Amino acid sequence: MADVVSIDPRTGTPVETVAATTGDAEVDALCRAAAQAAPVLAAMSRAERAALLRAVAQALEAERAAIVTVADRETALGETRLNGELTRTCFQFEQFAAALEEGSYLEATIDHAADTPMGPRPDLRRMLVPLGPVAVFGASNFPLAFSVPGGDTASALAAGCPVVVKAHSSHPATSKLCYDIMVRALREAGAPDGVLGIVYGQQAGAALVRHPVIRAVGFTGSLRGGRFLFDLASSRPDPIPFYGELGSINPLVVTPAAAAARAQEIAEGIVGSFTLGAGQFCTKPGLVFLPDDAAGKQVGEAIAAAVAERQPVVLLNAAIQRDYLARWEQTADDPAVRRRAEGAPADSAGWSVPVRLLETSAEELTVAATEECFGPVTVLVTYRGLDDLRAALAKVPDSLTATLIAEDDEEFADEVAPVLRAMAGRLVYNGYPTGVAVSWAMTHGGVWPATTNALHTSVGMTAMRRFLKPVTWQNAPQRLLPDELRDHPEHPVPRRVNGRLVLPEH
Repeated sequence: MADVVSIDPRTGTPVETVAATTGDAEVDALCRAAAQAAPVLAAMSRAERAALLRAVAQALEAERAAIVTVADRETALGETRLNGELTRTCFQFEQFAAALEEGSYLEATIDHAADTPMGPRPDLRRMLVPLGPVAVFGASNFPLAFSVPGGDTASALAAGCPVVVKAHSSHPATSKLCYDIMVRALREAGAPDGVLGIVYGQQAGAALVRHPVIRAVGFTGSLRGGRFLFDLASSRPDPIPFYGELGSINPLVVTPAAAAARAQEIAEGIVGSFTLGAGQFCTKPGLVFLPDDAAGKQVGEAIAAAVAERQPVVLLNAAIQRDYLARWEQTADDPAVRRRAEGAPADSAGWSVPVRLLETSAEELTVAATEECFGPVTVLVTYRGLDDLRAALAKVPDSLTATLIAEDDEEFADEVAPVLRAMAGRLVYNGYPTGVAVSWAMTHGGVWPATTNALHTSVGMTAMRRFLKPVTWQNAPQRLLPDELRDHPEHPVPRRVNGRLVLPEH
């Protein structure tokens, strides 16, 4: 087994050995422990599971200073950003706890026995139940919100599913610290042993996906790594759902009227968005469409000027730095893509890189220019009218987000909006996509290559739906029904009874 080493991205030097890579026998033991915990966790009441989630949130909050210090040393994302991310992480545990107590996520449905035009109908009662143990892969760019204590883990535990997390190599010390805090909190709150496990190393991650007790996988990461694991999950003797968030270019369109009305404001917003978190957001606008007119040129000039003044940033790991630098070098041999601007040069220490800006035209837009590139870079794409823009957007892969910067009552925007809506899980108007609220209404998903499943979201309360399955009880006696489906439930939830929505009385 190899050592799992924590590296300081500011210097590129190892700091500590966190663990050893996890062998197949240990992966098997963790998965079997999760399988033993699964029926116990599923049998807990919604209130009991809500208490577990709140205990985790409180424990993470209590260790805020230590978590942020370690995470900043491992990611160079800065204490301000990481404090905000930890706040979000604790908040989503609290939100899932509230969703459990409210109960509508169960989709409880009752159709009483009755005569129908099709003949007699039996008594049918349906709701969502836990799927079983879930594998979760931590993301490089969010050491908290999409990692060991992240949304996949929170939503799976809320659904009643034990979790085994594959820690990301970019922040193993942060992952281990959060894991230790969470396991202690879960144990003290009454969770069964085995409800949360952790593994290290690529081989362990593959073994986790192959393990027969794992019933679903949540993944946030690269297209290449996600596709490998997706194929692995699909090729099992018993294929399982793989909920992967893989890659996203997130087109942003500025209309002619918007460019003419507020060029400087738009330029500042765009630069702030694509450089946020060193440009390592899955929702970063990687393509910015500007009108090829005087106003559009003004926006482009303001963006280029802002980029030229930017200081270098530190990326998360050597692989991201390598790919980022390679993208710039590739433009030397691509006449369709031009180097527009570059910020202050990076020094040789660690994984530092300059902020950069590329440009092309709608007509010249190539497949290479539409590929996601992590880091502080975006591509300006000029278009000459609506038809030119539509033709260019047809070349762009589906994404997590699509953004429209427009003026009120602008007919041009009305024509573009349906095109963008078809391309993404979230359509942003007059805002910027780098920010994903944890709420019931949020969709953080999309069609391939953004995700492997367009039917679900990995952020928000309905993220639980990925780890639940529907079960119908037919003519079952009351004692065998879950409380939520009984005629007189002890803890009522919203239910659809004989086709009509019935809310609990308060």
